[in-house]
Amino acid sequence: MEQTQPGDPRHRRRTGNEIKAALRDLRIQLALLNHQVGGRLALKDVDLDCLDVLARSGPLTPSALARQAGLHPATLTGILDRLERAGWIARDRARGDRRSVTIRVLPDRGMEVFRLYQPMLGAMDDVLADYSQDELELIAGFLRRSAEAGRSATETLGQDS
Repeated sequence: MEQTQPGDPRHRRRTGNEIKAALRDLRIQLALLNHQVGGRLALKDVDLDCLDVLARSGPLTPSALARQAGLHPATLTGILDRLERAGWIARDRARGDRRSVTIRVLPDRGMEVFRLYQPMLGAMDDVLADYSQDELELIAGFLRRSAEAGRSATETLGQDS
């Protein structure tokens, strides 16, 4: 492979391609990890996605959860039924309006998921320890912007269908 120097546009393009390839590799590894965790807990990947959204966003209405998880409301109903039967979530009805429901993760069950991700979280702590505060802020900004690029691309594809 031809050597390029920093400042050469080919070097920047090559480095950008390496970053994109690394992100694809990361996506695959996280998907494999999620699949293993789901297998241990008898959960489908989409079930884990919903539990993650609920854990990060707090209790949500079904429509808000469907929106954040990118699911059709009818699909979400089946997922919520499955999660409730297995004791992962609770559906809480509002006192003033019995039709209004919020969904929350049951705390003990959420800890089961966290325990299985702990080896990855610990490994990430070790990786992050090698970076300065400024580098960490740069990486965090890059990841936030990358996630936003993914959201934007998803919305664009959704509009085309």
